Amino acid sequence: MISGEFNRRGELFFEIGLIASDGDVITVKALLDTGFTGWLAVDNQDAESLGWDIDSNERRDMQTARGVARFNLYDGSVLLDGQEFTVEVLGGDELENILLGVRWLQTKRLLVDFAAGVLTLG
Repeated sequence: MISGEFNRRGELFFEIGLIASDGDVITVKALLDTGFTGWLAVDNQDAESLGWDIDSNERRDMQTARGVARFNLYDGSVLLDGQEFTVEVLGGDELENILLGVRWLQTKRLLVDFAAGVLTLG
């Protein structure tokens, strides 16, 4: 189980590891976005710097808060709660945060208690 934190706006952040193609683990804070139905979304520059493989034959159009956007698809490795996962990653331009999507809630239990300041995923 990993602990998260709330920011001033009440957003839910968790520390995860992004595993580069050379095996290096880059620790980042990722925003849990309940409106995002995928696993993970990162900026294209981040995915490329990690050396993640892109599926050059497939791109995906997704509805975002700013309208419809086109995303690249990458195979990415993530370290979450001590486990390594290889997941489909959406790569977009100008993403402000790394996003964890609700697909994680199929395998991990989310506990949110704003009043007590408790946020866990595991």
